[in-house]
Amino acid sequence: MTSIFERAIGEDFARLHPMLQRRFGIGLESGEACVGRGVMSEVRRGPWWTVPFLQIGRLRNILVPDVGTDVPFRIDNHPYLDPFGRETVTFVREYEIRGHRRRFDATMILVDGRVVDYLGTHQHLAVDLDLAVDDDGGLRLTSGAQRFAEGPIAFRFPMLFSGRAHLHEWYDDELETFHIELEVRNDRFGFLFGYRGTFTCEWIASTDAPERVRPVRHERRT
Repeated sequence: MTSIFERAIGEDFARLHPMLQRRFGIGLESGEACVGRGVMSEVRRGPWWTVPFLQIGRLRNILVPDVGTDVPFRIDNHPYLDPFGRETVTFVREYEIRGHRRRFDATMILVDGRVVDYLGTHQHLAVDLDLAVDDDGGLRLTSGAQRFAEGPIAFRFPMLFSGRAHLHEWYDDELETFHIELEVRNDRFGFLFGYRGTFTCEWIASTDAPERVRPVRHERRT
């Protein structure tokens, strides 16, 4: 058994930069968690009309409505077994923007060979992720279909009212830092939210996730 990311990417996982292999190799088998700390050189959003959309997402730690430069941030990647017996990895990002503490919560599992990303504090949105390795050993992630679930209500979330994420992460050997860039775009209305920054990582022994980075509720539906 290997990490959920290695299983999703397959043989191409070996083409990732060794530092990215370690970062995305975390899991119950590796017995490691990864805590990254760094600075977002820029956090930005789309036109004024995107603000209500981002504010709604903020209520459940799905999106960040603020903008800023040189924003300190932290990302917690901890493996754990969820209540349904699924290996799960947290992707909890915390930002300090103009005196406000913001969070972007996500937890990821593997379903039928693909990574499913649950967004928010209550795992309301399940998003399919496509993972690929670029020619320089970086990781490229693109989000796909999204499904909403709350109590008895469940439906495929229309992309007209949501965004598609495009993330690029790579390692700089000279600076010994990870680099990350993210853009969330709506298929019709364009750019909604994005950031770019650098960070370093600390690996710690762990096969469980602290309560503070776990979702309030786990969702069985994928």
